[in-house]
Amino acid sequence: MAIKRNSKITATFSMASMTDIVFLLLIFFLVTSTLINPNALQLLLPKSNSQTALKQKVSISIRHLGDEKYEFYVNRKHVPFNEIERNLKLELINVADPVISVYADETVSVGQIVKLMNIGYRNKYRMILATKPE
Repeated sequence: MAIKRNSKITATFSMASMTDIVFLLLIFFLVTSTLINPNALQLLLPKSNSQTALKQKVSISIRHLGDEKYEFYVNRKHVPFNEIERNLKLELINVADPVISVYADETVSVGQIVKLMNIGYRNKYRMILATKPE
């Protein structure tokens, strides 16, 4: 008596698990790529060879809109210029050695940066002008 096998070996490959892995990797890279860029504002920073490694607690960003119009942001929150000093005092109320980074667009006039530096000087804050490496 000959015994016959009813099971046949199929040579197919299911791509369902492979597509699941690809989609999971895609989601992972999309999430991590948004965490890499800490600045929400796209500014063209001036270039410099020297970089400072101080830890800042607060960042101020200045965006030039044209025709002597500027937008100011304290920690990515839009703030009018006359309220910057009050917001800085609230942000740095319990900080022993406050350091503030100033992110200014390349087209921002030096006068606007000096106004911010004067606020820091009056309140004894250390201020750093952020640049991008050359």
